[in-house]
Amino acid sequence: MSSKVLFGFHAVTVRLKTAPSSISEIHVDSTRRDARMRQFVERAKEAGAKLVDSDDERLSRIGGTTRHQGVVAKVSPLVQQHSLDDVLDQVPGDPLVLVLDGVTDPHNLGACLRVADGAGAHAVVAPRDHAVGLNATVAKVASGAAETVPYLMVTNLARTLNELKDRGLRIIGTSDDAERTVYDVDLTGPVALVLGAEGPGMRQLTRKTCDELVRIPMRGAVESLNVSVASGVCLYEALRQRGGAGGAGA
Repeated sequence: MSSKVLFGFHAVTVRLKTAPSSISEIHVDSTRRDARMRQFVERAKEAGAKLVDSDDERLSRIGGTTRHQGVVAKVSPLVQQHSLDDVLDQVPGDPLVLVLDGVTDPHNLGACLRVADGAGAHAVVAPRDHAVGLNATVAKVASGAAETVPYLMVTNLARTLNELKDRGLRIIGTSDDAERTVYDVDLTGPVALVLGAEGPGMRQLTRKTCDELVRIPMRGAVESLNVSVASGVCLYEALRQRGGAGGAGA
């Protein structure tokens, strides 16, 4: 099985918690002796991970970035769910799905995954040909959520949305020109929230496939929010309607 790289304290710590056996080795900055690094090294040793002292140049080369925080891990890819159906079949209550149409920036995707995890979304879905895949930058920004939230890339997004409808999910898209706001609609029950990339928004076919369009009210000078911020607004409104601390589908 091919290996991949994770970097940063959050991303590597989550892998240590969820799948320590998938880690082949962790490179750490040999010059860092601060409390955060000492705590991380202790956790890694407790998990039985192989630690390798490295300098900044080697860490940057392995991680492919200078923003590694002194921690880079070589890991085996985790076995993902085979399909969206497999994921939804395991949801005990009402599914909450985030659909991203055209998000190609890894920082935006990482932030969206982090928000989805926090709000209790059961999956994030994106089109295979109009989206960024999971990579080390996504994992770093997601702060571990790339390991916990299923990210499913589908061949045909419109067809997948129709399949979600067949499963009883309402497809609610976001658009600046929608009449009702996200606070005006019922987000309880099985729901898929669809957001487009900042700027172009959803593609036309995606928009037509939605059951309803809503907007996020804007009171200032800016016309739109970053897609990860917009995802947070919508998902947490759904969480609030579903019982807040009870979690999605509770």
